[in-house]
Amino acid sequence: MACPRCGGLLDVMYRWDRHPVPSSLRAFEAKWSARHDPHSFSGVWRFHELLPFAPLEKCVTAGEGQTLLLPSGSVAAYVGLRPGRLFLQYEGMNPSGSFKDNGMSAAFTHAHVVGAKRAACASTGNTSASLALYCSVTGLMKAVIFVGSGKIAYGKLSQALDYGALTVQIAGDFDDAMARVKEVASQLGIYLVNSVNPFRLEGQKTIMFRVLEALRWEVPDWIVVPGGNLGNSSAFGKAFWELYQLGLIPRIPRLAIINATGANTLFELVQGRGMRWNGGQVDRRTVDHFYHEMDSQGRRASTIASAIEINRPVNLAKCLRALEICRGVVREVTDQEILDAKAQVGAGGLGCEPASAASVAGTRKLVSEGVIDKDERVVCVLTGHQLKDPDATVAYHTTDQELFNRVLGKRGVRRATYANRAVVVPNDLDEIVKAIHLYS
Repeated sequence: MACPRCGGLLDVMYRWDRHPVPSSLRAFEAKWSARHDPHSFSGVWRFHELLPFAPLEKCVTAGEGQTLLLPSGSVAAYVGLRPGRLFLQYEGMNPSGSFKDNGMSAAFTHAHVVGAKRAACASTGNTSASLALYCSVTGLMKAVIFVGSGKIAYGKLSQALDYGALTVQIAGDFDDAMARVKEVASQLGIYLVNSVNPFRLEGQKTIMFRVLEALRWEVPDWIVVPGGNLGNSSAFGKAFWELYQLGLIPRIPRLAIINATGANTLFELVQGRGMRWNGGQVDRRTVDHFYHEMDSQGRRASTIASAIEINRPVNLAKCLRALEICRGVVREVTDQEILDAKAQVGAGGLGCEPASAASVAGTRKLVSEGVIDKDERVVCVLTGHQLKDPDATVAYHTTDQELFNRVLGKRGVRRATYANRAVVVPNDLDEIVKAIHLYS
């Protein structure tokens, strides 16, 4: 999936004169009347005219994209926005429980079109769960998954194992697994579905189409997204640029990408070293020098937000392009800030994995800095379901200090600011009633 001349990632570009699109985004609403059709039901393929790289009859769906955009008054108050200005795009409702299904349906479609029999990925968990699900549901190909030793949440690993994928666990982290899977895919002719695959990003564009749809096609002021391998941010920038060029939206929203402090390559390069898209002339020397520093110092990604625990984001260049298109900013947040934000999201009725909450923690930081105005309309992307990483949730709310220290303390988390701890009472009716009156 790399350019044979420069080694950079490939992009999917369309000749829109050969692929006519509706004159208005509202035309897509007609698909809702045909929800009996699997492609109209899909939150990816009902926008087929905006990613027309394969004939619709060849497009593979597992019912992805039935997601929600919900306003949250309590989370708005937490981050410092006025009521009605914060929306949570909840991707945890996808079939495998994360946003990855949007991109996987598109990459899997391309794999099917070219006749692939095996598909592979390196994963911190969500990609592996998604690939395994599509292989299992469709029966079209076999899944081969590479994970790093001890670098995958059990909630995610359980999916890959349960769905029957061949799971290869290597000594190392995600970056090691990514290097190996690229070599193996090249040597054995296995189709690679990581976000180096440009068709993955085509599917992930549709998250933003659904955001616009939920807002009655009005463009928000900000999109805030966690930054790991940077596929989402790259896809979002491409989505808005295409919609703007096609005359389907009047303006492009701003983009904020939030790293975890323990995996903050983008933040360090953009904020610390001035990296920019620069018309496509990305300064690879600065990137290579930074990676050399990391290697010489033995720095490995380390964060409770396992889905974004990545030091070498493969979509770095495309992400820089998205930052330019969307006048974007980059911030980093600590694991403490992530877990506190996650608790606030949960208290508001949506359970998300730790990485998701980076978007909320980052919004709070940007509001406090005055970068995001209190009256601006902000969409935070929640990338995965709470049960992807239940250990972090239980450890945060637990009364068991040993569990807290084992799961969270090693990450530098010192307190559970918004813990909702169980109330311990004797097995006695009067004491139970007394506790209910006291604490409710």
